[in-house]
Amino acid sequence: MRTDRLKAAYEIEFRYTLFPLHPDTPDEGLTLQQLFAGRSFDIEAAQTRLADLMAEEGLPYGRRTMTYNSRLAQELAKWAETQDGGTAIHDALYRAYFVDGWNIARIDNLLSVVRQLELPEDEARQALASRRFRAAVDADWQRCRDFGITAVPTFVVGNQGVVGAQSYEVLEALVVNGGAARAVMIDCEELRT
Repeated sequence: MRTDRLKAAYEIEFRYTLFPLHPDTPDEGLTLQQLFAGRSFDIEAAQTRLADLMAEEGLPYGRRTMTYNSRLAQELAKWAETQDGGTAIHDALYRAYFVDGWNIARIDNLLSVVRQLELPEDEARQALASRRFRAAVDADWQRCRDFGITAVPTFVVGNQGVVGAQSYEVLEALVVNGGAARAVMIDCEELRT
């Protein structure tokens, strides 16, 4: 992926900021036809475009027909980031939602993702039940509003940003203009001689 290439080439760290994408979606979800009703939006063309973009990145993508409320999944992600290896939750939730079509508003589906990652399920269940990470998600949503972010993905470095699926060159220019230093590559073979 382009972001993995950037992390390998530059001394940078990615921080996920969660975005309120369709926050009024009911927990039981909406069909894509319901979500885009009354708007001139070609669902089939959008699905094809997304599938092509994901294929360029080597990412799987399913032909989903539903959208679900992601608020609890975002709170789970904030909790998981406090766990060793927990940042893997982002990729796992992507797969659950965009590939497998799971309703990520359902706690049992979220806990299934936690089990797949071998994170502590009882702690995850407690974090979700107590809504302990509600304020952290609210802060991310506010940060998005403060930056004027209206779509995902949006990449921000300093006060500059780019929206949408971007080429490696565009993302590289963003991090370079933001002051990122090249990563130091050491060849272990050379050190042994």
